[in-house]
Amino acid sequence: MPSASTGASVTTGAAASAPAAVSVPAATDSRMAPGGPGYRRMSFALFLAGVATFALLYSTQALLPLVSSDFGVSAGEASWTVSAATGGLALFVLPMSALSERFGRRTLMTASLAVAVTVGLLVPFAPSIGALVALRAVQGAALAGLPASATAYLAEEVRPKALITAIGLFVAGNSVGGMSGRIITGWVAQEWGWRVAVGTIGLIAVVCAVAFRLLLPAPRHFTRGSLRPRVLARTVRGHLANPLLCRLYAIGALFMMVFGGVYTVIGYRLAEAPFSLPQGVVGSVFLVYLVGTVSASTAGRLAGRLGRRGSLYLAGATTTAGLLLSLAGSLALVLLGLVLITAGFFAGHAVASSSVSHTAKEGRAQASALYQSAYYIGSSAGSTLGAVAFHAGGWAGTVAMGLFAVLGVVSITLFGSRAARTAARSAPVPAPAR
Repeated sequence: MPSASTGASVTTGAAASAPAAVSVPAATDSRMAPGGPGYRRMSFALFLAGVATFALLYSTQALLPLVSSDFGVSAGEASWTVSAATGGLALFVLPMSALSERFGRRTLMTASLAVAVTVGLLVPFAPSIGALVALRAVQGAALAGLPASATAYLAEEVRPKALITAIGLFVAGNSVGGMSGRIITGWVAQEWGWRVAVGTIGLIAVVCAVAFRLLLPAPRHFTRGSLRPRVLARTVRGHLANPLLCRLYAIGALFMMVFGGVYTVIGYRLAEAPFSLPQGVVGSVFLVYLVGTVSASTAGRLAGRLGRRGSLYLAGATTTAGLLLSLAGSLALVLLGLVLITAGFFAGHAVASSSVSHTAKEGRAQASALYQSAYYIGSSAGSTLGAVAFHAGGWAGTVAMGLFAVLGVVSITLFGSRAARTAARSAPVPAPAR
């Protein structure tokens, strides 16, 4: 999931966005902990769920040049196979979070994976680009059940001191799935075509889904809730009325626009002259994701030194430097540019997502779901706009789109800094003690 992540995905603020855990003495706490019964099975099960989710979600991204060639469509039309999946996830993550309250976390995750892998086995047989896009939209909507339920399951079933570690393993699965899915499809497609490649990912996801269901312990602390649309709507309206939360949602979306646009189009650029790389090598470029794993994990320390806004400025500057560097005609400089873009994106996403959890004082699960929705809407928009810009102006067009999005991040952050200073100046000064 990325990522959520995520993409990361969704990733850094996940612990805080989960339902608050009740303080229970360790001696009587029946929830899972490292070394205890079921913890290793649970961790591995959710790791596999993360692998399946993000391998399926981005399974066509490294294959877009082949999809374009097979169906005779432009980069912009082919990019909808990515945008439809991320857009479906973005639209359904909030409803899925509500359904998990009623039907249970494990039940919803199992059903979501079952539908997603079934669709994944149908994708290789899509007769047209329209059918392929439709299947991918259904797949993305189904996959929304995983990020909507996994964190809540962990918060209910794992002891608080072990929660961050447990969520970290799920996020690691997201990252590994997103990266390995792209690499596997690249090398398989080089020999047997894109249909066999996405079919391979579908089969891998089936194995992961079956193992997930067999390994994940039955929930012991889930309390069934009712579906109350009015309560959910009131909470969502409250979050959308919070200016700071809205700024964070926009920042997450804009950062993801850059990332989605760059990685949707980079395959076209590297497959064309002057680089003319084979499909397998193009897919291996996604190893750069490992840089993002490191930058996301260090974002907390960075924010401790520079503050949230300072970290966002640095992430924006790093992303900008990477975009400009990627314009070079040297493959080494292009790859270095991708490293900087990836590092800047993951750092910015980590800061923004964790800030959502810090800012929302109630309804944190819904606040996090709204961030994920904005994040994946940004991914969907970036994939399409990046491809359209590439079709119109080449790689320079995609870079221009990315720079415009980064400018939006910096502008929003600057506006937030000024708003904070204004609020601080207008705050009443406490009267001196007598």
